[in-house]
Amino acid sequence: MSGQSLSGKVLVFDVSRCIGCRHCEIACAVAHSSSKSLFGAVYEWPRPKPRIRVYRVESYNVPLTCRHCEDAPCVRVCPTGAMYRANVGLVLHNPAKCIGCKLCEVACPIAHPRYDPELRLLIKCDLCVERLRQGLRPACVDACKTGALRLETPDKLAQMKAESILEALIKGVEIARERKSILNMMLESYRTVSWI
Repeated sequence: MSGQSLSGKVLVFDVSRCIGCRHCEIACAVAHSSSKSLFGAVYEWPRPKPRIRVYRVESYNVPLTCRHCEDAPCVRVCPTGAMYRANVGLVLHNPAKCIGCKLCEVACPIAHPRYDPELRLLIKCDLCVERLRQGLRPACVDACKTGALRLETPDKLAQMKAESILEALIKGVEIARERKSILNMMLESYRTVSWI
C-alpha cells in the first residue's frame, strides 16, 4: 500500500478541509531543523526547508508530499542509492550519498523530491520517521488543525471509501425520488387542464 509507515498507517490528504494556512509547512521545516524550535529555526543557516508543500489548484488547497510508493520510481533511478526503501516501509533519502543529479525529481510522478540549490541536494518527506519511532505523529499531521492531514490505517481508508460511495448512492436515490415526485406533481397538474 502506498504511503505505509512504521505505524502501518497512510498519510491522507482531504482537500475539502485544507484552508491553505501552511501550518504543515512550518511544522515540517521546524521538525527538520537543528534546533527543533520555531524561534531557533529562523536563525539557522541554511534555513530548514519543508518537505510538504501546499499548492493552490483551482479552488482547492492541495497539501502534497511523498507518497512512499511501493515500487518507488525515485529509488529505481537513483544512481548512488541515496534514495532507498527502508526496512520500516518508507522511502528515505541519504544526503551523504546524494550527488544532486535530480533524476529522482524527474522520475517522481508528483515531482516531490525537490532540488535545493542552497544545499545542492534533494530534500524529501521522511514522514518524520524519528517522530514515528517515538510513537508520535508526523509534524504536519500534528500541526493541521482542520483535519486535512491525517494518518489512517488501510482498513479505515477502505471503510471511509465505502461510506462515501454509499452516501453518494443514497443521495442520488433521494434526488431521483425528489425529481420523480416533482414530475408526478407536474403531470397531475396537467391532467386537470383542458386541451381544447
